[in-house]
Amino acid sequence: MNDPLPTGKTLIFILIVASIASFMSSLDGTIVNIALPSIAEAFDLTTSSVAWVSTIYLLVIAGLLLIIGKIIDTIGIKNIFLGGFAIFVIGSFSCGFFPDLLHSFNLLLISRIVQAIGGGMMIVVAPAMLSLFMPGDRRAKGLSLIMLFAAVGMALGPTLGGYLTEYLSWHWIFFINVPVGIFAIVLGLIVIPEKKPDSCPLKKFDTPGAVLIFVGLAALLFSFSEGFSLGWTSPEIIVSVLLAVIFIGGFIRRELHYDNPLIDLGMFKSRSFVVLNIVFALLYFTFAGANYVLPFYLEYIHGFSTANAGLILTSLSVGMMITGILSGLIYAKLVGKIKYMVMAGVVLVGVGYFLLSHLNPVTGLGVIITALSMIGLGIGVTVTPLTTLIMGAAPPSKQGMVSSLTGLERYAPMTIGVAVYNLMVIVGIVISVKNSGITYKTPADISPYILSFGFDLAFVISVILAVIILALCFFIKEEKAAEE
Repeated sequence: MNDPLPTGKTLIFILIVASIASFMSSLDGTIVNIALPSIAEAFDLTTSSVAWVSTIYLLVIAGLLLIIGKIIDTIGIKNIFLGGFAIFVIGSFSCGFFPDLLHSFNLLLISRIVQAIGGGMMIVVAPAMLSLFMPGDRRAKGLSLIMLFAAVGMALGPTLGGYLTEYLSWHWIFFINVPVGIFAIVLGLIVIPEKKPDSCPLKKFDTPGAVLIFVGLAALLFSFSEGFSLGWTSPEIIVSVLLAVIFIGGFIRRELHYDNPLIDLGMFKSRSFVVLNIVFALLYFTFAGANYVLPFYLEYIHGFSTANAGLILTSLSVGMMITGILSGLIYAKLVGKIKYMVMAGVVLVGVGYFLLSHLNPVTGLGVIITALSMIGLGIGVTVTPLTTLIMGAAPPSKQGMVSSLTGLERYAPMTIGVAVYNLMVIVGIVISVKNSGITYKTPADISPYILSFGFDLAFVISVILAVIILALCFFIKEEKAAEE
């Protein structure tokens, strides 16, 4: 029934193409954030408005991930890989070329939507590919490899984005994706095996469920993103919240009764599986929020250039790179005690956020780099074991489904994280001066000491969440699905 697993050079090339997918998706996330202040200046935008460059990308990805995961299980991983990279390349070129040509910020957002469709397909591909083609006892090492490439992408993103933005222009943070994407398409076309999916044909695809989850998640994330600027009691936000409740509720009801669901909700009967997914989501929530606000802190409060700010942020990703490698190597030696490995990582993350909760205009660079390094080391320790445990809880025929679930638990919290942390910065500023009108000014026009209050509040929230995550880790258990 199952095709034999690839071996030798074929397996190595599969690891390479999966790593490229992981690298590209991570690079695009961090390379854009460092350029947001420059994009804000180019289009004369506030921080809330320019946040949509990140938010709309994450929003579309979050809405599509469960759909893409099911399509992988239905039409095969090779088609998704090739199609995803092709769409991503087109979207990347459009982001860099057309908005400036026509001086249209809206066109940049439309191009980001196209890029997000391809990006969503890439995100699901990497872990699903390893789970389908690698032996079970080697998956942790494989996941640690793609974690390494993800960390390299994150590490290069701020530095490369900073230098491209400062010495060329912000457009090149998108153009850089084009040659790498073309190379990935050619390599994937050659090396990825043709594998017939085990699930039912595409004609039985749950289209109503796909519509329900996409609209529901989009409405939910829009509510978080725009609640402060539009007003939490505004008609737009009230309608969005109602749509989110109705459509997500309808999706859950349908998935419980449909014989070919986008996501098998029966997996959530396991308390440990639920805890694993909550911990995974919360870690990315705090990480995305911190990663969004830090470039503004470094540039507007400390006065670093875009290139130097990107270089400083690299310390976070270097930490992820180091422990990302180590976690895959030691995973097998800690079977039965994996939760303690995750808890150690959460402690490192919490300490890093604690150091950042005392930021001010005269905070030493050593403190900032130490804090970022600890957060990176902690994330690197936790992501590989969490992903391996979550993927291991699903049978082979549902690897695309669960891979999309882990992607959703990265990108939906990241979307909300960007919005919530932006809100926390604004609330902190308003509280410090008791003047809501100040938020209509650009960050460059606000005193660094006033801005620092907002950043402090954001990282205090991070410390509290780290404590909650640590408490949840006590309930983690190592469970494996039966092989089919």
